Amino acid sequence: MLLLLLAPLFLRPPGAGGAQTPNATSEGCQIIHPPWEGGIRYRGLTRDQVKAINFLPVDYEIEYVCRGEREVVGPKVRKCLANGSWTDMDTPSRCVNRTPHSERRAVYIGALFPMSGGWPGGQACQPAVEMALEDVNSRRDILPDYELKLIHHDSKCDPGQATKYLYELLYNDPIKIILMPGCSSVSTLVAEAARMWNLIVLSYGSSSPALSNRQRFPTFFRTHPSATLHNPTRVKLFEKWGWKKIATIQQTTEVFTSTLDDLEERVKEAGIEITFRQSFFSDPAVPVKNLKRQDARIIVGLFYETEARKVFCEVYKERLFGKKYVWFLIGWYADNWFKIYDPSINCTVDEMTEAVEGHITTEIVMLNPANTRSISNMTSQEFVEKLTKRLKRHPEETGGFQEAPLAYDAIWALALALNKTSGGGGRSGVRLEDFNYNNQTITDQIYRAMNSSSFEGVSGHVVFDASGSRMAWTLIEQLQGGSYKKIGYYDSTKDDLSWSKTDKWIGGSPPADQTLVIKTFRFLSQKLFISVSVLSSLGIVLAVVCLSFNIYNSHVRYIQNSQPNLNNLTAVGCSLALAAVFPLGLDGYHIGRGQFPFVCQARLWLLGLGFSLGYGSMFTKIWWVHTVFTKKEEKKEWRKTLEPWKLYATVGLLVGMDVLTLAIWQIVDPLHRTIETFAKEEPKEDIDVSILPQLEHCSSKKMNTWLGIFYGYKGLLLLLGIFLAYETKSVSTEKINDHRAVGMAIYNVAVSSWSPGPASGTDAATQVLCLITAPVTMILSSQQDAAFAFASLAIVFSSYITLVVLFVPKMRRLITRGEWQSEAQDTMKTGSSTNNNEEEKSRLLEKENRELEKIIAEKEERVSELRHQLQSRQQLRSRRHPPTPPDPSGGLPRGPPEPPDRLSCDGSRVHLLYK
Repeated sequence: MLLLLLAPLFLRPPGAGGAQTPNATSEGCQIIHPPWEGGIRYRGLTRDQVKAINFLPVDYEIEYVCRGEREVVGPKVRKCLANGSWTDMDTPSRCVNRTPHSERRAVYIGALFPMSGGWPGGQACQPAVEMALEDVNSRRDILPDYELKLIHHDSKCDPGQATKYLYELLYNDPIKIILMPGCSSVSTLVAEAARMWNLIVLSYGSSSPALSNRQRFPTFFRTHPSATLHNPTRVKLFEKWGWKKIATIQQTTEVFTSTLDDLEERVKEAGIEITFRQSFFSDPAVPVKNLKRQDARIIVGLFYETEARKVFCEVYKERLFGKKYVWFLIGWYADNWFKIYDPSINCTVDEMTEAVEGHITTEIVMLNPANTRSISNMTSQEFVEKLTKRLKRHPEETGGFQEAPLAYDAIWALALALNKTSGGGGRSGVRLEDFNYNNQTITDQIYRAMNSSSFEGVSGHVVFDASGSRMAWTLIEQLQGGSYKKIGYYDSTKDDLSWSKTDKWIGGSPPADQTLVIKTFRFLSQKLFISVSVLSSLGIVLAVVCLSFNIYNSHVRYIQNSQPNLNNLTAVGCSLALAAVFPLGLDGYHIGRGQFPFVCQARLWLLGLGFSLGYGSMFTKIWWVHTVFTKKEEKKEWRKTLEPWKLYATVGLLVGMDVLTLAIWQIVDPLHRTIETFAKEEPKEDIDVSILPQLEHCSSKKMNTWLGIFYGYKGLLLLLGIFLAYETKSVSTEKINDHRAVGMAIYNVAVSSWSPGPASGTDAATQVLCLITAPVTMILSSQQDAAFAFASLAIVFSSYITLVVLFVPKMRRLITRGEWQSEAQDTMKTGSSTNNNEEEKSRLLEKENRELEKIIAEKEERVSELRHQLQSRQQLRSRRHPPTPPDPSGGLPRGPPEPPDRLSCDGSRVHLLYK
């Protein structure tokens, strides 16, 4: 670099107080004049090159220098802006004689450095502050009449300890013009109390969003940005990697609670959900276990460094790390925070290193990434080198090393504000030595000067927003192989994410935000469905054969006496019930979602009508037999005739009730497709998925109501059928010659009645109350194969048994006995011209026999009375008249005739015989 003293060449006009303001051009910035007794250092240009040009390019920096014992007062470095002007042109630069330190008045700063505790940031920040004070005090252009001095204490990041030292700072001389706390909990305490003493508070390490409240903290400033500045970066990363569900765990302090509240609002706006929110005070064991139990994958952790070691020791124990998990932490921990010995945890360094591998940190850009010179004439790299030499330990083992540039720039922000307040910039100002805790005027001027701060520091451009918080970029880092690697920057003000594509993942790619749940339907076994369908088809064939046999032989008297039309209805009902097996086995494997309601209705109608026709016709027979043959003697005339229309009307009534009920159900509350979800199942392979079994059902909104109707009605009908069958088991009648077989079929239906198949779950609409099948099917409703097998086989076998019991005996009799003749043929064969109705003849003979028995009983009673009267008369006569000797002539004795002594009956007439 070439130093040019150009004052003799570029003389300033008389009366000028500083450098002239150049005209703005699109070519850059016009060359400006140096201060009197000073010159300009042009970087990278020779004397001849400077003479040959009139403009310097944008972003070019010049530096003022002074001759001899003089020093620059005012901006020492100026930078060419894009608008063609130089920075800080409203503040002139001058070369003045140096003032001896002994003549400068002291201005005191009260500082609290946390040398230990949750965030031991004072370990690096205190040396940085001391280095800044040396640099500021060595400058004659800033506070030339004053010297900044530091009075500090160790707050241990503890509000209680800080209260003690705050009292000492305020009540012990000398007066402090400003307070500088460190961590957020201490800053909250200091900032609330400071306004009572008219003190400005400038923090270098506080990130609590609560401190942005100007009503609560009216005099608070901080060079450390608010923790909420992390949240836009986090949300941006969530969106970049497609995460929609996150979890959080926080230490219960105000800074982390308010940060998390802000994050919750931001993720809601971005359509992201915080599924689990855990907190702890000192022991994170239970919250970490809860995160594991709730299957949290993307976890944001908000806690101090000491608590971070406790958390990740528990993380290691719960195995909450690896390729399935991503942790987001605060970036201001020491680089080797997880390797530092901590007696409060029982995990080794290797275990901690394994647990923290791959986590993401977001931190404010605290060191200017552009290696340009700051207001202190140091680049960021030079600052790091200079600070490292002052530290007693390695930077990675020093707390607050990352925040040290913020502490350094905090002193510069304070110095520039005090310089502006005292008039060090050339304007008349106030005397800083006149400040006391009752002087609000000086406080207000310092506040305004601080609020308008804008300069280039080693941490980047320093400027405060309306709440007194620093605006800055966010640095994104990832722990790779035990050390942090930069993977990107984010500017929230411009929504600009600069990505370096150096992120690495244990599984090769960013993990999912939750276990990938694969929904799988449990379908019915096709082998089982085909097997039962074959049986059902054969049953339908059997029903058709039985129906055809019954219709073909309807002229045979034996068939006629079994009420063949009712038997035909039974065969049709069995066919419908067997046909219901097919829709019972249909599920999502065969049909789509749109066809499912129609299949549900098919099950409902086929099984309902099949039961009504099949069981209803058998119930009607047994009901008629019981009604006729259990009447009192005076009503037995009902047996003389059997009117078939009454039987058909009874069946029609039962069927009509079912049709009406089913129609109302279908209209008011139709069956629809519902999904039953089971517990998640883990696959055998080590993949980040889980299986969520689901089962399709047919259901309706008022299912329990319809269940009650059908269970009540059908159940009572079944129980009544069993009772009637038992009561008529010994009755014999030719009118319905198969009523005993009907009774056996009723027993069978009652014990193994029709039930719904599992492919629809508990299709209780068609489920009939029964003794075995219905309860078992309800229990097995979630096991599609078992429920379908039980229900469908119950339908199949009950239908088979009904058909076999009712029709096979008839077939066997007609085949073995040859009873294939019609009623006319049977009459010709017997040659009988009398009454051909054997049943009517038997009934007449039975009636005549009962009448004869009645007459005989009456005659016997009359004869007994006459005999008693005769004996009484003979005894009376013997007393009055002794016996007369026999007449020799052999004549008969006198007197009335003797009573009859014998009664005989020949079956149709009665003879009374007298001696």
